[in-house]
Amino acid sequence: MGPLAGLKVVELAGLGPAPCAGMMLADMGAEVVLIERKTRNANAASIDGMRAGNFVHRGKRSIAVDLKNPASTDVVLRLIERADVVVEGFRPGVMERLGLGPTVCHARNPKLVYGRLTGWGQTGPLAHAAGHDPNYIALSGALWHGGSADRPPTAPLTLVGDLGGGTMMLLFGLLGAVFHAARTGEGQVVDCAITDGSAYLSSLLWTMRNVGVLGGELGSSWADFGAPWNDTYRCADGGFVTVCALEPRFYALLIEQLGLSDDPLFAHQWDRTAWPAAKARMQECFATHSRAHWCALLEGTDACFAPVLDPVEAAQHPHNVAREVFIERDGHVQPAPAPRFSRSVPEAGPIPSVGSDADAILAELGYNAAAIAGLRETGAV
Repeated sequence: MGPLAGLKVVELAGLGPAPCAGMMLADMGAEVVLIERKTRNANAASIDGMRAGNFVHRGKRSIAVDLKNPASTDVVLRLIERADVVVEGFRPGVMERLGLGPTVCHARNPKLVYGRLTGWGQTGPLAHAAGHDPNYIALSGALWHGGSADRPPTAPLTLVGDLGGGTMMLLFGLLGAVFHAARTGEGQVVDCAITDGSAYLSSLLWTMRNVGVLGGELGSSWADFGAPWNDTYRCADGGFVTVCALEPRFYALLIEQLGLSDDPLFAHQWDRTAWPAAKARMQECFATHSRAHWCALLEGTDACFAPVLDPVEAAQHPHNVAREVFIERDGHVQPAPAPRFSRSVPEAGPIPSVGSDADAILAELGYNAAAIAGLRETGAV
C-alpha cells in the first residue's frame, strides 16, 4: 500500500498533464476513479495509441459516461460526494456548463479539494486561449534560458511545462489542500496554471539572475551554455555526451582526463574571453572518439559527465537497471513510480479498459441491478 492509501480521487479524463497527476496519485496508493467519455472527443489529438501503451491510466478504475446526460451527471456527483479530491483539466467554464463546477460539488461535499489544471489559469486575458507546453513556458520566462548564443531557446517537450509546471505543481497544491481540509474541514479550489507553475519552478534561475550569474544575453554565462565545461558535445559516432564541471576540482579532473591540462585555453576556468575558443577546442576533442570511449573514460568519475541516452538506452543503462527506474507491463516499458519510500511502497497498477469498472463502481454508489440496467439503456453509462 502506498503512502496515499485511503485517499479517494475522481479524475475527469482528458489529455496532457492532468492524467499524469492521476497516475501518480494512483501509484502512491490513492483510489482513483477515472470518468471517461463514452465517445471520443472529435477535436482531440490522435496521440493516445494503444491503451496498454498509454500507461497514464495505470492503477485507476474506469467508468465511461455521457456527461451530457443528466443521469450521468448524477452518477458523477455521487462519486464526488465520497471523494477527497477531484482533478479536471478542461478550459475554464467547461465543468460549470456540465453542472459539475466547484459550487455544485462543494454543496455536495464541503471538504472536497477541487483541482483545476490549465495552461493559462482560470483567470487572465489568455485564460480561454488554446496553447501547449512550449507556449506556456515561453510566456513564463522558463524557456528563455534553454537557448544559447548559437541556438534558439528550446526544451524537451512536456517536461518543463506540462509535467513540471503542471502535473507536479497540481500535486503539490492538491496535497496541501488535502492537509488543510483534514485540519479544518474546509475544501477549496486549486487553480493550477502551467504558466504559474513553470515560473515558480524557475526560482533558481531567477536567483541566479538576481545575483548576476545569469545575464541578459543568451550564452553569456556558464549556466546558459557559454562555458565550454557546461554543454552537450557530439562524438565521432554521432552520439552525444554532457559535461557540467562547475566546481574547480571537478573542472580540473575533466580537463586532465581530456588531455587538455597543458592547453592555455583551459588554464583559467572563469576566463570568459577564452570560452569561445575553448569550446571549439572541446568540440574537436570529443569528436575524436566514440561515445562509448568517453563513457569508459569519464562515466562514474567526478568529472560531472553523462552520455545522452535515447529512451531505449536509458531503460537498459546499468544504473537505471540497478535502481529499477523502469518497469515493463504488457510489452511496454514505462517509468516506475518515484520517489522511493522505506515503508509505504508505491506500486504501478494495471491499466483498465474504458468503462471496465462501471458495474462495480455503480454498485458501490448504491445503484441496484435494475438501476444499472436503466442507466445503460438510456446511454448514461
